[in-house]
Order: sequence, then C-alpha cells, then structure tokens
Amino acid sequence: MENKGIYITAYTAGMKQRRAELVKLIEETELNSIVIDLKDYSGKIFVKTDIPLAKEIEAEEIRIPDISQWLKELKQKGIYTIARITVFQDPYLAEMKPEIALKSKNGGLWRDFKGLAWVDPTQKIIWKYNLDLAKEAIKLGFDEVNFDYVRFPSDGKTSEIVYANLDNTAEKSKVMAEFYRYLGQNLAFYPVITSADLFGMVLWRSDGLNIGQRLEDAAPYFDYICPMVYPSHYPSGFEGFANPAEHPYEIIYRSLIRAKDKMANFRAKIRPWLQDFDLGAEYTPEMIVKQKQATYDGNGFGWILWNASNRYDGGGLDAAAE
Repeated sequence: MENKGIYITAYTAGMKQRRAELVKLIEETELNSIVIDLKDYSGKIFVKTDIPLAKEIEAEEIRIPDISQWLKELKQKGIYTIARITVFQDPYLAEMKPEIALKSKNGGLWRDFKGLAWVDPTQKIIWKYNLDLAKEAIKLGFDEVNFDYVRFPSDGKTSEIVYANLDNTAEKSKVMAEFYRYLGQNLAFYPVITSADLFGMVLWRSDGLNIGQRLEDAAPYFDYICPMVYPSHYPSGFEGFANPAEHPYEIIYRSLIRAKDKMANFRAKIRPWLQDFDLGAEYTPEMIVKQKQATYDGNGFGWILWNASNRYDGGGLDAAAE
C-alpha cells in the first residue's frame, strides 16, 4: 500500500467534529492514511500509558481519550494509522529530569532559539522512554510508528552545548546510527511498520549535517525514511533557484532521485513529507500536484502532506476511486 496521508495534532484528534471532517476528506479523496501525534514538541504524551517514567514525571496529558475506539473505526474504514513520536526535542522531560538534558556552557539547561530545552541524545534512558512509547502505540493498534526529531539540535547556539557522553561533535552520526539500530532491533518482532523523519538535505549530503542524520545510517532499520523535502526549506540559490519554494517539482524530484542508488541495498523505502502550507510561495492545488508528480517520478513510495494547523481543503488531491 502506498500511503497518501495527512498529519494531525492530538488537539485535532481529540475534537470529534474536526477529525470527522478530515476523515470525510480521506474517504472522498485519494488519501488513505493519517498521522496522529502521540508525543509532540512539547514532550507531553497524549494518551494513557503504562510507562513508569511518564507516570513519574506526569507527562501524560490525555487529549485523545477514545483513541482505541477511534483507531478501530479508522481500521474499519480502511484508513492506515501512523503514530508520530517526537524524540529528542522533549522540553518537558528535559525540565523534569535536567540530569538527562543538554546543558549550556554558561550554566543551566541549553535552549534552542524557541526557548525549548532538549534531552541529551547520548542518554540511553531516553532511548528506552521512546521505545516504550512506541510499544504503547502498537498496543493501541496503530499500523505504524513514526519517529521525528531523531537528531541533535540544529536551531540555536549549538556551540554552547555540553554533552554528557560526547567528546567530539563528529561522533553525532555514530550516536544516531546506534539509536536507529536500537529501535530497529527492539521493534523487529512487533507487528508494526516503522518510519523515521529526516531533513531533506540528507538526500544531498552524507556529512551528518551537524545533527547526526545520515540516510545510510537510518535506512537499514526502518521500513520508511520520510525526508522533509519542503521546497521552502532549501536556501536561496539551491540548484540554481533564487527561490526554491517556487519550484516544487524540480526540488523534490532532484532530491528523491539522488536516493535511488543509496537505497538500493536497504529495506527502507522513501516516502517524503510534502509541503501543504504557504512559505516562500503560495502553495496552491497546482503546487500540491507538482509535488505528488515529483514523488512518483522520483521513485518515492507514497507521500504525506504536512500542515501544522491541519488545514487541508482537498486542493490538488484526486477523488477517491469508485
């Protein structure tokens, strides 16, 4: 099954009328999948769990109380469900457990430009915490678990970070590779598909991007690699385009074809996140169509639309097959 999906927050998932409108959109169009936040950038967990650390720090903020029943309803409708887990950007865990948070050379917790604290990716307790949440997602009945922010911080004064177990920042990729392997090995015998969100630039570079992300490190351990190939996120002049956001087909196609040879010997397929928001250019239905076509032409295996506000009007989507 090639996933054609949309992303929704836990707030949206907890609002029955709002989510019903989006399910109707899925039923009436080519869409067949939905990504739902279980833990987002806040670090809060939106469903009830049996995770000891989550109980200890009171991380649960139940926004989707009927999640089990709703997942059953979605399955009956033939809609594929994906649980999204934000991993190392976890300010709540960082504040509650500062001993496993990133520190600043100036003292106290290190914070990114948004003022958010991060947990230290070298701390194995954090690995288990997110693995435990993935197992909870499987118990709830999700078809897939998606891991986001599987990286070191990129935004902020990263030169001021103090790591507990990292002598050389060049080792970031090694840490992330070990984390991907940890997830892959521990979830191998569970009945679930797995995916990892990576920066779109990993399709172009293999230096770790100073955040530890390399396509070839993640590809052996997940079923899907989901590069965020939002054209608005590429710098001016990229591939000769003054404003890459105005050239969605070219940016996405050229990005995806670069992965073809790299991925030949790995289990993972490429399933990109596509831009469904205005940034750098107005993203009209035509822009959605161009991104979809670039994905097909670039050997992508399905796609998921990202809109942080969950505003999807169906523009650029085909009607559901009769």
